[in-house]
Amino acid sequence: MFTGIVAAVGKIESVKPLEGGSFAGVRLDIHAGGLPLADVGLGDSIAINGACMTVVEKDATHFRVDVSRESLNKTVGLDQQGEVNLEKALTLNERLGGHLVSGHVDGLGVVRKFEPVGESWELVVEAPHDLAKFLAYKGSIVVNGVSLTVNRVNDIGTGAELVCQFSINLIPHTIAVTTLKHLAVGHQVNLEIDLIARYVERMVSVSSLIGASN
Repeated sequence: MFTGIVAAVGKIESVKPLEGGSFAGVRLDIHAGGLPLADVGLGDSIAINGACMTVVEKDATHFRVDVSRESLNKTVGLDQQGEVNLEKALTLNERLGGHLVSGHVDGLGVVRKFEPVGESWELVVEAPHDLAKFLAYKGSIVVNGVSLTVNRVNDIGTGAELVCQFSINLIPHTIAVTTLKHLAVGHQVNLEIDLIARYVERMVSVSSLIGASN
């Protein structure tokens, strides 16, 4: 589990294909930046741009992870060199500064607006159709591994034509200590919905099925 509070900005320094042809994944060599690695062991989890990955090698300043083809197909930013948001898995004695995050990307959003507003920035993201029901005013969403609060939800259209855009206010601190500063209109971002919302939706849907059968 994670909190969505980015601990450091690292950098993917190399992307090497694993054996297995076009269906194989890649091995990432990541400079940890300011993320301490002394307490990280092989097999431990680190969230990279919001995607939970397993450490397979490490040294004093770098760690390496293997990313499957399935993960590459479901995420963005893990197949090329560049800066990434990093967070180590939670321990039981840490503060939950963001919200409960599993590190499992639910879908890819598209940046529709990213502009300064006063001292902050407004980020508007268009979410996939099937994630719209999980987005709520003042609810939580993870964007590229960063726990954020939804300020506004705008549903456009209905049914299969529904388009959901949500707006987020990014304070200067968030811009300074994450990779969100590099976003631009048209960029894709990794999204993870709120964990509690996921369970509520499941309970409601199953309850409806049970009620219909009685």
